[in-house]
Amino acid sequence: MNTKEIYGIYDDDHVLLDAVKTIKKKGFNIKEAFTPFPVHGLDYALGIKYSRLPYVAFGFGALGTLTAILMQYYMFVMDWPVNIGGKPHFALPSFIPITFELTVLFASFSIVGAFLASNGLYPGKQAKLIDPRQTSDRFVLVIEAANSQEDIENVKSLLKNTGAITIKEQEEEVQHA
Repeated sequence: MNTKEIYGIYDDDHVLLDAVKTIKKKGFNIKEAFTPFPVHGLDYALGIKYSRLPYVAFGFGALGTLTAILMQYYMFVMDWPVNIGGKPHFALPSFIPITFELTVLFASFSIVGAFLASNGLYPGKQAKLIDPRQTSDRFVLVIEAANSQEDIENVKSLLKNTGAITIKEQEEEVQHA
């Protein structure tokens, strides 16, 4: 099924936020919003779900903790037990610094990797620039519309009425599984 992406370019963040609310009320699907800086309340207005990255960080942090405890247990108790001043081989308080460091290492590397993978960021990826000024002072809304002339005209008029200074369109091939 072919659809069109209609781009509405705005020059003010407050106008953009009001436009998102109006377009959502009218029942149109906002596919993406590109802004040069964070716009307070935009994620809520777009209906973006909370990130699952904290769960990834917790899971891999727990894996780091387990790895550190087991590694130190193996090294100091099983592989090379050394009697130092009559202390026990499994002295948990002395394992805490290494355990903390591996927990932080696993959590931080996993969250960076998960963030890059979930956003499709990889070396050599070309940036999608709709307007050359979208990284400095322009705000872009991407609305997906059916490939009928009536629907496209409805979206264009809605964007114009909500304060878009420029409107562009591009055909998009959508694959449905």
